[in-house]
Amino acid sequence: MSERSVSKRKQQKRWYTVQSPEQFDRETLGKTTADEPDKVLGRTIETKLGELNNDASENNTKLTFKINEVASDTAYTEFIKHELTRDYLRSLVRRGSSKVEAFVTVLTTDDYRVQIQPVAVTTKKADASQEKAIRRTMIDLVRETAKDRTFEEVVDSVVEGRLSSAIYGEAKDIYPLRRVEIQKTTLEARPEEVAAEEEATVDVDEEDVEVEDA
Repeated sequence: MSERSVSKRKQQKRWYTVQSPEQFDRETLGKTTADEPDKVLGRTIETKLGELNNDASENNTKLTFKINEVASDTAYTEFIKHELTRDYLRSLVRRGSSKVEAFVTVLTTDDYRVQIQPVAVTTKKADASQEKAIRRTMIDLVRETAKDRTFEEVVDSVVEGRLSSAIYGEAKDIYPLRRVEIQKTTLEARPEEVAAEEEATVDVDEEDVEVEDA
């Protein structure tokens, strides 16, 4: 390829301003470049919650967004993951304490499938029955939260700390807690993907049914 062709190709590339979803106030996340709008779709961008809210105290929370729409020179995104930094999680656990984790997959009222991972850290070492009771409380409250909330509402509850506070309020009566956090939240499937999976499951079940001759 000649230098002229390379130069021409570079000139054809455009810069797109990447915005967070409306849920996060359409904040600018950065810029990305491509020679065709379709090539921008599917790209992910990670930022810290503190950078979106201009609050350094929230820089222990990472948010990941995926570009799902391009219009003119703007790339719009959807939320796909919330995660606490490893350094912050390590700082919560002290010698002689217990770390109790749970992995809960839920379906929101608008049919988004989400995995939520709460973690509780006790002030001292808890025994097996106490850890089991704390874990059961975390699972029940996560499911209760998702049962009557949309995807956006669930994400808000996680990011704003309401879900972790609710778990803390319930679980601290089981054993003294130092901290409760939602260490990770991941979008596993969108409504159309959930519907397709359910349809495929129904089709498989119907194939398994034996039809007897009359």
